Amino acid sequence: MARTAATLPAGDHVLNACADRYRFTVGLAASLLSSKVSLLPSTHTPEVIRQLAAFAPDVFCLTDAAHCDIDLPRVHYADGSDRTGSHGSHDPPWQPPEIDSGQVAAYVFTSGSTGTPLPYKKTWGRLLLCVRNGAERLGLRDGRAYALVSTVPPQHMYGFESSVLLGLQSGGAVCAERPFYPADVCSAHAAIPRPRVLISTPIHLRALLAAEVSLPTTDLIVSATAPLPQELAREVEHRLSTRLLEIYGSTETGQIAARRPAHTLEWRLWPDVSLTSKDGQTWAQGGHIEQPTAMCDVLESTGADRFLLHGRLADLVNIAGKRSSLAYLNHQLTSIQGVVDGTFFLPDETPASRTGVTRVVAFVVAPELDAATLVNELRKRIDPAFLPRPMLFVDRLPRNSTGKLPQEALRAFAAAHLKSAT
Repeated sequence: MARTAATLPAGDHVLNACADRYRFTVGLAASLLSSKVSLLPSTHTPEVIRQLAAFAPDVFCLTDAAHCDIDLPRVHYADGSDRTGSHGSHDPPWQPPEIDSGQVAAYVFTSGSTGTPLPYKKTWGRLLLCVRNGAERLGLRDGRAYALVSTVPPQHMYGFESSVLLGLQSGGAVCAERPFYPADVCSAHAAIPRPRVLISTPIHLRALLAAEVSLPTTDLIVSATAPLPQELAREVEHRLSTRLLEIYGSTETGQIAARRPAHTLEWRLWPDVSLTSKDGQTWAQGGHIEQPTAMCDVLESTGADRFLLHGRLADLVNIAGKRSSLAYLNHQLTSIQGVVDGTFFLPDETPASRTGVTRVVAFVVAPELDAATLVNELRKRIDPAFLPRPMLFVDRLPRNSTGKLPQEALRAFAAAHLKSAT
């Protein structure tokens, strides 16, 4: 850590782009030691990098890629003996540094699923409070050293908290790799001792089940980034003989609640975090949350520390006086056997909208189905007013590394496919 800190240039802001989770963690620690603030956007597109440079003109990129094309001043992570924990014969005994709880550790950025990415300040003390409370809720502070395998990149808020900080604060071991394909997830698990924890997302869990691979015994699976259907949660627990817990939170607030979706729809808040309603919107505050924050979801309080999630405010759709949500429609679509992936989309303008009737569009990945079969299945599940017009079959959706569909990417994707369909 100290050796890496010595290689960092003078700028106060660092884009930690290390793909190797161990190197990312060392880079984070080196930045904290040097009083540098880590900038953690969930993507590194040229437009995002441009925005970062405007936000922090002194930003530089710490990378472990042999050929990095990020358009910022770059410093390459230098591997040393620190991965194995060995020290030179003249090195003094290592003492863990003390980091002030009020030190700004990072700015995390929204994923863009609801608009332009925005920065949110995270202080070291509140990050640790969030993760420690999360470890209690997940049952990971029982004195055992858990090994954490994650399919989520460390730059994403969920991956940052659950696959990096959780390991540091619960005495766990962090797996450096980020396995993506089901076979890679199995290999990563087989290479580490129990107890094992898989940090993942609904889209990765669906792929894991569809591949019908034999996953080595996993003591806990944690999911986040999108609501996990109860049927999928139950199937994961049954087929993988494990316990699955789901985390709820946001970039703005960090993690604030958890549930076991196979058993309950209710979420339980972190200690000292509370929800209040104001002008039809829910606000989260207290505990580790930096400041009262308006949530982008429709939340229904069911007790002092419990609530139900009813979808995103931006997902609400009103057609011919009937209301639904895109989240509900997406759930019904992807629950149809043979649908690999899919999403409903409400464009700003469609040919039907010129008649005064709003229509939703659907993009579907379903190689073995035809349109007639899919429409018939949807008729059994949703009101006819929400049947998609048109419904377009595609090879894949423009999901990012955490399985989300950023709104900007989805709009561009929809524009291209709707234009070719007319």
